[in-house]
Amino acid sequence: MPVFVYKAVDAGRRPASGVIEAATAKEARMRLMEKDLFLLELRGASSEEEGGRSGIWRRRKAAGLALLTRQFATLVRAGIPLAEALAALVDVVEDPRLQLVIRDLRESVTQGMSLAEALKRHPRWFGPFYVNMVKVGEESGNMDVVLVRLAEYLHKQAQVGSKVRNALTYPVLLMSVGVLVVGFLVTFIVPRITGVLVESGKSLPAPTVALMAVSGFLSRFWWTLLLGAAGLYALYKVVVSTDRGRYARDTALLSLPILGPLIKKSLVSRFSLSLSPLLKSGVPAVESLAVVKRTVGNKPLEEAVGRIHDRIIEGQEISSIMEKSGV
Repeated sequence: MPVFVYKAVDAGRRPASGVIEAATAKEARMRLMEKDLFLLELRGASSEEEGGRSGIWRRRKAAGLALLTRQFATLVRAGIPLAEALAALVDVVEDPRLQLVIRDLRESVTQGMSLAEALKRHPRWFGPFYVNMVKVGEESGNMDVVLVRLAEYLHKQAQVGSKVRNALTYPVLLMSVGVLVVGFLVTFIVPRITGVLVESGKSLPAPTVALMAVSGFLSRFWWTLLLGAAGLYALYKVVVSTDRGRYARDTALLSLPILGPLIKKSLVSRFSLSLSPLLKSGVPAVESLAVVKRTVGNKPLEEAVGRIHDRIIEGQEISSIMEKSGV
């Protein structure tokens, strides 16, 4: 019979963990519920895929945060106060850095600070979107519902990111292999052929002469490529540190052949995923767009969202504005 590893809290709000034998995961959950345990995590002990779930936070921050948020929602829905729920999460999370963050959140909440304000103290872990969603939950009194929606959003965002990375892997790999092959030919093969051509004494076409000159230069001064690459990278970092530089970079990315449309679809998907839970939680469209604008991650699209925000304030219909935005 399959063995499942679980983490939960009991009726006394104390953490509990162990293993349980059951025919299916559903049966394991039912048996744990009969023991008055609030389930936080359940995984198959013999499954490598499930066994790796404890390290999700370290490998994929968004997916790990989604799991943590879902566990938090389970505790809040069970009626456990925020401070005690955070204390229970400390025993569940295995990342020591995140444990410190959750302990600080618990101390802040215990001292009377709102959870949203406490989250703002850790921007590396919780961005503006996360903080604003939690603030909506606190103000509406539907914290558990908001946390579930937030967990779903983070999970979907992680899935989209994974699909984009998988789609980009093949063209990037082809491009890298192509560059390596050309570099190998120009640096090692062409110089050998050059000697044969020169000894033949025949007149060579201009493109061949140019290729031989480039090959000879690179074979003797290959280190200039490394210096040039380092210089270009330093220049790139300086340029993108400015608003105009970031705008130019993001515009160029959207204009790339093949990759540009894929990047654009990914950004629009992120925009939709971010806007949906805010609107479902009752946040007005104007405020929702103001929050989402900071999470898009692309300057031209940020400006488009900003224009939509301003036109809605002026009383225009959101559908016609989006259609005219060009996004």
